[in-house]
Amino acid sequence: MPDLEYAATLWLRSRHPGVRVVNALPSDLEERLPLLFVAVVPGGGDDGVSGENALDVQAFAETRTLMWELAGAAHESMLAARGRLAGGLVIDDVATDSMPGHVPYNNPAVERTVSSYRLTHRVAART
Repeated sequence: MPDLEYAATLWLRSRHPGVRVVNALPSDLEERLPLLFVAVVPGGGDDGVSGENALDVQAFAETRTLMWELAGAAHESMLAARGRLAGGLVIDDVATDSMPGHVPYNNPAVERTVSSYRLTHRVAART
């Protein structure tokens, strides 16, 4: 089955030019802002056709204002993924498990939010 992390990363990159969207945090994070970090988290399942996974999206920025702007825009983009094709997957549904919330980061030059989504997806039909 295609990689949901990859699909979500492609989707967010297409919607947020100028924002780095990654699946691994760079060691020089404070020099790479603004940044969205996308990670599939444990949980979910499948029925042999469709899969359901939990996905965290972390928004990183230089200031709280920029952090909230990025988090809000990323949240809208995640909800807009319903019915879209990305990275070989059809995203059938997106549900918000946890709205963006501020979570302190271990670097005073970086502000962060974390949000969680539940995505139902399936492999796109080949024609």
